[in-house]
Amino acid sequence: MASKLQDYIAAGRALDLEEREIAALALQQVDETEQSEVDAAWDETIDCRLDEVLSGEVELVSGWETIAIARARSAARRVGPATGRVV
Repeated sequence: MASKLQDYIAAGRALDLEEREIAALALQQVDETEQSEVDAAWDETIDCRLDEVLSGEVELVSGWETIAIARARSAARRVGPATGRVV
């Protein structure tokens, strides 16, 4: 553990109960801010993908078909293109 982190932990242990509660609330607010940024990015991605589906730009396939495609692509990568040998 980095010495700076150890210093923070030691300082945190030295706080009284009320100070620890205030520190915990402050850290929670930081986490909520970061989480809201992550949520906003996911919302944007979901909206974009939904627009692609609704516009017909992309075609939906079943989960089984997706797995079959992934397995075929993976198998093709394992076989060398010129020799047919596994690489």
